[in-house]
Amino acid sequence: MSRYVDGFVVPVPTDKLDAYRRISRKAGKIWREYGALEYIECVADDVKPGKLTSFPQSVKLKANETVVFSWIVYTSRKQRDAINAKVMSDPRLADMMDPKAMPFDAKRMFFGGFKTLVEL
Repeated sequence: MSRYVDGFVVPVPTDKLDAYRRISRKAGKIWREYGALEYIECVADDVKPGKLTSFPQSVKLKANETVVFSWIVYTSRKQRDAINAKVMSDPRLADMMDPKAMPFDAKRMFFGGFKTLVEL
């Protein structure tokens, strides 16, 4: 079964990691409530700068930050689009959508949607 995945990479100040975890748990529950199959957030453990590019370089990581790599899994892009529309209009997330309230620099976050290539 081919699935669809949204992937995210975010620089998070280490002193705001607990705040990030709190909003992620809240957001993840809402995504799952609307039908997402999986919601995963991972914090960097072994990500070194590369010669040309790397996770730290991709978000212009600062000394007091860590990288968070996340993904949300859906049955299809159509389902992803429908779920994201519901999530983005959910009033429970309104306070988290204000860039000033986010515990990370959203300008350095990157994300995108992916069709699965291999699933084992």
